[in-house]
Amino acid sequence: MTGDDYVPPDESVEVRTTEQLRAVSNLVRHRVLAVLRDGPATITQIATRLDLAKGSSSYHVRVLERAGLIHVVRTNKVRGVIERYYGMVARVIELPDPAPGQRDVLMQHATADLATAPEGTPRLVRMKHLRLSESRFAEFEQRIGALLDEMHEARDDDEAAATIAVAFFRPGEGAAR
Repeated sequence: MTGDDYVPPDESVEVRTTEQLRAVSNLVRHRVLAVLRDGPATITQIATRLDLAKGSSSYHVRVLERAGLIHVVRTNKVRGVIERYYGMVARVIELPDPAPGQRDVLMQHATADLATAPEGTPRLVRMKHLRLSESRFAEFEQRIGALLDEMHEARDDDEAAATIAVAFFRPGEGAAR
């Protein structure tokens, strides 16, 4: 099996342990996972794509591997050295909801990715404050979820990457209204 046709064995994996949560909470490891979403890669390939030192890439890959989020999917012997290709253990990594008062790792990573997107790339960023009934909130929540599912189904691995991050929620009592 080549890296180009590797399909993770599971559809999703839930982050359950402290070790896994620490692994995905780091922005560099989040970006390593983003590289591996495109297919298996070696430590050197990851380092090159992320402009990291090879030692740093190796460290972050080991943390993700120990957490059970990535694994070796194939090896090649190149000039007497074993080259390991790492891949995701699942297509989707499901994060738990943050504890009350804790940061949302997913939104933090999305904001960091947006901040480092190349200048001039297409983007749509909006924030709206609304007042909605429970029934309208539930309706929009369902419609947004359906749109996200539709976008996921439209994925074309031969096209440029795109990211969407959505936060639709009711603010806490202390938030400005």
